[in-house]
Amino acid sequence: MSSPASTQQSDPSTAAEDRSARMAVTLFPILILAAAAFGYLAPSSAKPLLPHVNTLLGIIMFGMGLSLRGQDFALVARRPLPVLIGVVAQYLVMPLLGWALAKTLGLSPELAAGVILVGCAPGGTASNVVSYLAKADTALSVAMTSVSTLLAPILTPLLTLWLAGTYLPVDARSMASSILWIVLVPVVLGLLVRTFLGRAVERVLPALPWVSVVAISLVVAAVVSGSASKVVAAGGIVLLAVVLHNGLGYLLGYGLAALTGQRERARRTVAIEVGMQNSGLAAGLASQYFSPAAALPGAVFSIWHNLSGAMLAAYFRRRPIRD
Repeated sequence: MSSPASTQQSDPSTAAEDRSARMAVTLFPILILAAAAFGYLAPSSAKPLLPHVNTLLGIIMFGMGLSLRGQDFALVARRPLPVLIGVVAQYLVMPLLGWALAKTLGLSPELAAGVILVGCAPGGTASNVVSYLAKADTALSVAMTSVSTLLAPILTPLLTLWLAGTYLPVDARSMASSILWIVLVPVVLGLLVRTFLGRAVERVLPALPWVSVVAISLVVAAVVSGSASKVVAAGGIVLLAVVLHNGLGYLLGYGLAALTGQRERARRTVAIEVGMQNSGLAAGLASQYFSPAAALPGAVFSIWHNLSGAMLAAYFRRRPIRD
């Protein structure tokens, strides 16, 4: 899902993109639930999508690249500390939480690897829209998501090997190559297209959130279809793991930002960035490198973190900002 521009900008193209993004993130959980139901109830119809999961994820990342601008990365130089705190928390809190929950809940090796992989994924692009709705620091959110995404080809496979390698074999080198082509290359291409064809891209920006919504919905349908036979047996424990993983991510992200002296807007941003993951990528990688059952936590996380993100944004909007 493309990120909204800074709230300080008010040009027509940005306003249209913001409206489209807000509408998309509102309807996103409904569409994801519908896609999951389709994958479960009609697996034979959704399974042909499985070979195209990586392509769909690449489309999402290309859309993210199109939504970025040079100033999003300039913020890293101007305000390195909050960006560093957010990215370190992203790759420290969520992977360790995933590992701890897998141990505590006694998950099977496949589900444990899937939960851990969700934790090792970079930040989700929907977090940018949720940050905007939560009156957090949207520009900071975009910078955190961008940096964590660019670091994913290195950190995601290494952390997965370290924490999930005790459950299932992890081909970290091959996973790194996949993330490079699925994530980094499309993002860089999108950023280059935005740089050289900015006016043309601005015309299509309002459509980008919907392209991402459709693509991630298809990914969820494909992943659920591959593990439809295990949804009933494992659905309850997976949902519990996902709710705890996501909720504790929000709390620990906010707490770490508070402990390091960040202001309220930055605290909200770090909380949202840490709690919301690129779970579509995690589901795709789990399906490719582990098993369809291991992809189930990523699919469930895709549904839940958008519901919880909307609720968290509504809560934050009611709280005054006392900086």
